Amino acid sequence: MSEPLTLDQLRRQIDGIDDALHDLILERAQVVAAIGRLKQGQPVALNPGREALILRRLISRHHGGLPAAVVLRMWRELLAGMTGMQRPFSIAVSVGPVSVGDDDRALWDVARDHFGSTTPVTAVTTPLQAIRLVMDGSAGIAVVPWPDSEDEQPWWPMLLADDALTPQVVARLPFAITGEDEGPVALAVGAVPNEPTGDDLSLLSIELGEAVSRGRLKDALEASGLTPTAFWRAVTLAEGRLVQLVEIDGPVTSTDPRLAVLLDGLDRAGVAARSIGGFARPIRLDGPEGR
Repeated sequence: MSEPLTLDQLRRQIDGIDDALHDLILERAQVVAAIGRLKQGQPVALNPGREALILRRLISRHHGGLPAAVVLRMWRELLAGMTGMQRPFSIAVSVGPVSVGDDDRALWDVARDHFGSTTPVTAVTTPLQAIRLVMDGSAGIAVVPWPDSEDEQPWWPMLLADDALTPQVVARLPFAITGEDEGPVALAVGAVPNEPTGDDLSLLSIELGEAVSRGRLKDALEASGLTPTAFWRAVTLAEGRLVQLVEIDGPVTSTDPRLAVLLDGLDRAGVAARSIGGFARPIRLDGPEGR
């Protein structure tokens, strides 16, 4: 029967493991640098869909006593750092005025957890300001609050402009849900690729020529093959345009043929429909390993 290892021997094992981990991280950085050279034409190297796939795969194979939430936190920092290595980027976070409550300013923490501790962050008082910084190139990503039907000046109509510089929703923050009270939820808005992950949600704006009941709109969506999962209060824009925001199960692009079917189903009530982006469905970390 072999003797148990001493404390010094166990510590030497940990040192060896740390060195091996560091070597692999350095190797990963070399591969990321090669990928960055292939993305020379992109202003921001972010790929939220690819990041979601990486994290889902890691959590699916995770086991043991180390909480899965810790693994996610480690990899979020790693992904953010290596994305910045390919192409430096910054984020603008809507944190509200100085006098707002902790829940509003908590978006700063949500953004930091997702985009890492070394990514430059600019705090602004409104979501509209954050999105403008992305549109003028001053920031790569805007972090804005989850849509709210009670918001008198919602931010999402800014994404309806038919312009090549108009950003879109690309990620939900945080990516992991760890309990019933998940805390503040935000969306990331940017002019970056929005690749499907196989389990996604989309945000669809529907311009209406007249008021339409939620029941009728739901029926028209389902008849066109689109499954709504959330509705927000329709807002009236300039020139009396009534626009409804709907969350849809699955990826939807503005060229999706189902949108034409939707407008036909709404008859004269439907004027236009377009996607303003989407995001990977968050993963839920329940049970002992998720704590």
